[in-house]
Amino acid sequence: MGEQLAQVAEEQGILLMVCDQCAVRRGLAEGTFEQCGSGQVRAKGFVKGVVAGCFPELYEALGGSPPDQVITWGTGHVPRAP
Repeated sequence: MGEQLAQVAEEQGILLMVCDQCAVRRGLAEGTFEQCGSGQVRAKGFVKGVVAGCFPELYEALGGSPPDQVITWGTGHVPRAP
């Protein structure tokens, strides 16, 4: 599924970004917590085209052009309603 998503993203100009802090925490990025949000953290172990970043990098990548759609795919704990 990841390879297909990467192919579609490349063809359609879709940004694939992973949270830099989450990636560092899980060993899926090269960099340190101190570098998070600076653009210095690099994603590793993902399909081609995935970048690591935080809101400053996201806003820069969007270049003042808001996206049509944002899809988030969390891997963390999701609390359940009581």
